[in-house]
Amino acid sequence: MSALFDRLLDRRIWPLFMKELRQIKRNRRLVVSLIIPPTLQIILFGFALNPEVKNLRLGIVDESRTPASRELVSAFSESGSFEITGYYAGSESLGQALSRGELDAGLVIPYDFAEQRARRRTAEVQLLVDAVNSNTAAIAGGYAARIVGAFNQRIARGAPPGSVQTATLAPSPIAARDAGDEQTAAAVPEAPLPAVTVSVTGRNLAQATVTPRIALLYNPGLQNAWYILTGTLGTLLVLNGSLVAAASMVKEKEAGTVEQLLMTPADGTEIITAKIAPLFLLLTADVGLALGVAHLIFGVPVRGSLWLLFFAGALCVLAGIGIGTIIATFTRSQQQAQLMGFFVNPPIALLSGAMTPIEAMPRWMQPLTYFNPVRHFAEIARGIMLKGVGLTVFYPNLLALLAFAALLVGISVWRFRKQLG
Repeated sequence: MSALFDRLLDRRIWPLFMKELRQIKRNRRLVVSLIIPPTLQIILFGFALNPEVKNLRLGIVDESRTPASRELVSAFSESGSFEITGYYAGSESLGQALSRGELDAGLVIPYDFAEQRARRRTAEVQLLVDAVNSNTAAIAGGYAARIVGAFNQRIARGAPPGSVQTATLAPSPIAARDAGDEQTAAAVPEAPLPAVTVSVTGRNLAQATVTPRIALLYNPGLQNAWYILTGTLGTLLVLNGSLVAAASMVKEKEAGTVEQLLMTPADGTEIITAKIAPLFLLLTADVGLALGVAHLIFGVPVRGSLWLLFFAGALCVLAGIGIGTIIATFTRSQQQAQLMGFFVNPPIALLSGAMTPIEAMPRWMQPLTYFNPVRHFAEIARGIMLKGVGLTVFYPNLLALLAFAALLVGISVWRFRKQLG
């Protein structure tokens, strides 16, 4: 161990180290790529990758035209989830607007809506949702269910004891036809409109026996940016590390300076160490840059040990440099390195659980995420920054990250030394 330490501190490595620093200083594009892209990516990810759906364009077909129907429309408008775009004469014109992409959803209120309410009967309304984006359609259906549920509670508060008034979102035209309900299906156009079905039944509040009290832990403000940024931080470190390392290594091969390094007394291990060390120091500084941007703009806290977070980030950077160096050993130009990076980096980002929950992936794909260093760093970052947990909780992830860094750097050094030989 002491011999290895003395070898690393051998004075022959320092001229190579300073040479790499001077070369990076002259490469302005590389310096800019270490500062501007991480900053912009953190800001864009925090604002753009937001799963919350707001201001859905809602079209209204109000065949009732009564105060009762206007009260239901106001409930949708006041929720903030839907934005009333326009009123339509009938279901056919509403369906055409949905087909043209002018609306995200449509609400059809039948002519007997107020009459059914006056008779203390269930009043049916229909919600059509453009389900081309299935995630948005499901969220819109959930929003509508909660709006109608709150509307039913408001009715129940003003109803006499023992009476119940409800509003129900009726089946979509597709579901109606499948059930053989020709009368309901005839009320909507035959055009293939993607739709979701939501059914909500109101109840008298006097019958409620359970009242939930929800406590939101670790993210009481439900800030989506906190979840996104703590996950994408590892993605940025690995992707930037791999791109910068690959570009730096391949540039040496293109310029022919690798052969000049072979003429020095330094061996292959010292050469590769001197090339990796400056990139490692500069990319590790990106951890502090990203944390500062996330805290200043989005208020992301760091409730745990900052030093442990930096250590985990340094291991993530080493893994990225190892990936980039391995790519560089298989390519001869920067264009080839970039093309090969397209086959490596997207799977790393998608199989990390950084932007979407791992539980949402197919079961056969979930075990593959354990072979992804970004997945382990994302769990460490969320544990330290949001939960304030320590090493006793996430040490398996830290050990896995350490193993990935050692393995990838070891393979890259072996491949580089083999090429030098």
